[in-house]
Amino acid sequence: MKLATLNKGRDGELIVVSRDLTRAVRVPGIAVTLQQAIEDWDSLAPRLEKVYAALNGGQEDDAFNLDMAKLHSPLPRSYHWADGSAYLNHVQLVRQARGAEMPETFWSDPLMYQGGGDQFLAPTEDIEAISEDHGIDFEGEIAVITDDVPMAVTPEQAAGHIKLVMLVNDVSLRGLIPGELAKGFGFFQAKPASSFSPICVTPDELGDAWRDGKVHLPLTVHLNGEKFGEPEAGPDMIFSFPQLVAHAAKTRYLGAGAIVGSGTVSNPGPDGGPGKPVADGGVGYSCLAEVRMVEKILHGDSRTPFMRFGDRVRIEMFDRQGQSIFGAIDQQVVKYQPK
Repeated sequence: MKLATLNKGRDGELIVVSRDLTRAVRVPGIAVTLQQAIEDWDSLAPRLEKVYAALNGGQEDDAFNLDMAKLHSPLPRSYHWADGSAYLNHVQLVRQARGAEMPETFWSDPLMYQGGGDQFLAPTEDIEAISEDHGIDFEGEIAVITDDVPMAVTPEQAAGHIKLVMLVNDVSLRGLIPGELAKGFGFFQAKPASSFSPICVTPDELGDAWRDGKVHLPLTVHLNGEKFGEPEAGPDMIFSFPQLVAHAAKTRYLGAGAIVGSGTVSNPGPDGGPGKPVADGGVGYSCLAEVRMVEKILHGDSRTPFMRFGDRVRIEMFDRQGQSIFGAIDQQVVKYQPK
């Protein structure tokens, strides 16, 4: 099943979307918002599935043509947004570039930070930034939405609480990260509002690409119209989504509508070393920081700039038949103008 949210008010309006992303139908008689649906998922999901089947069969008289530009992130805001770092190749490169060893515990205990969930960007909304000096970066990721998750669940139990999957642009201000981390208290100013793909899907919609709690498909990233990366999301994800959800719930409950992210999708090169840019025959990258770290490791300095005002990033995932699964996150960086 594929769901989306019309950009109307703070929490939007839930719609069911056809498999080919061309048609949609409102479902106010079932749930007005996605948050409402996820809070009563066991009873409402079967009803939404019936609408989805009818929509795909051309049997929904109230269906309308879908305009992606009118969609918000599936959850325009969330009570809980936690982002992991399951692709340790990304972590390892960043630490290697600054000459730091990666602690062994990183391989057994996931990294995770809690971001701001009070207001997400729409998938085609501009990324407002105060200054290019802040080191504006995108991060292509995958995320899941859960129902109510009990405290201290096992990964096996957590798997049953994963209800929806979507993509993420976890916007980062790299120039602010070192100073914040030096305080020993984590990110805050370096992590402005994130955006999510216009469509979220139930795991079964991914078919055999969803296995072991991971999405086994490439994540496609374009920067200013040029392919920047197409790393595989499955093989190098050290911690699965059930493991990440269990980690987030180790000492607390997660309320329905909690979002848990994978961290930047990242692949090492075939020899285990740094991956190569797409232009050099590699799978490329999902963020600018990674290519900059590879450049520093190989050449002694970073050559690729961070995003500037006017730059555009597009993040999308396709199935094996070339069909877009989640629609695209497509955003331009603009200078913030106080209103």
